[in-house]
Amino acid sequence: MNAHHLPDPPRRMVVGISGASGFVYGLRLLEILRELGIETHASVTRAALLTMTHETGFKLSDIEARADYLYRPDDVAASISSGSFRTMGMIVAPCSMRTLAEVAQGVTSGLVSRAAEVTLKERRRLVLMARETPLTQSHLANMLRVTEMGGIIAPPVPAFYARPRSLDEMVDQTLGRVLDLFDLDAAQVRRWVKTP
Repeated sequence: MNAHHLPDPPRRMVVGISGASGFVYGLRLLEILRELGIETHASVTRAALLTMTHETGFKLSDIEARADYLYRPDDVAASISSGSFRTMGMIVAPCSMRTLAEVAQGVTSGLVSRAAEVTLKERRRLVLMARETPLTQSHLANMLRVTEMGGIIAPPVPAFYARPRSLDEMVDQTLGRVLDLFDLDAAQVRRWVKTP
């Protein structure tokens, strides 16, 4: 009997944007992935759209222009809600504590948390850019639970060794380090090199 092997996963990334502060992370991530030639499948929660209006001058059309495919937050029949739809994985940028809790507890109320659950069950890489401070015991417990399930918690913490000269550089450095987790080399990263 001949074994049939699936080809390498397509260069396709799921991007979730939830309602935590830091909407710019999700929008910039879509731009960087496009520069890297990665097809993006995005969903934005309703809370994220509220955050967008408070923090930026962007509109939904700006997201549509940057994502290859954009799904409604309640479209649980979207392709990214099925494990048979093959991807490299998923990044939630930023990730609210509500979305984190839904992923940790396996209770999905919309497409972003459903797609994250699918990513975990298919043993694909899931990175949650959890954005909150200070953290409560339940936040920490949910982060531990997601980590034990195979997800990665990557809070958007600035790397001052890179000596960012602007907020844009700080955002790019953080996103570049997140993309490192998928073996994607974003040119924006300033890497630590210590010579003897």
